[in-house]
Amino acid sequence: METADALLDERALSKLKWRCRRGLLENDLLIERFFRGHEATLTVRQAKGLNDLMDLSDNDLLDLLLKRKDAGQLPDEAAKASASTSEAHEVLKLLQPAAPAP
Repeated sequence: METADALLDERALSKLKWRCRRGLLENDLLIERFFRGHEATLTVRQAKGLNDLMDLSDNDLLDLLLKRKDAGQLPDEAAKASASTSEAHEVLKLLQPAAPAP
């Protein structure tokens, strides 16, 4: 059995990338940037968080990524539950674009 901190193997990473394909270009761009920066160090725990976020609608996901809403403000209970896991919070911080410098 894998531990949560174990690195994701190549097959699991490939499946995760396929699962993360979205209908909104903005989501796809942020997810692609995430994979470019983190795929070599992606853990089983982070993959679970990413899968939790992929259960969201495209618009809900974009609202979280752009910090327009937090998980508690999502419209339905299933979305709130998916976005509220500790794993989802961890990955969301990595997915969100950095704030522009003043």
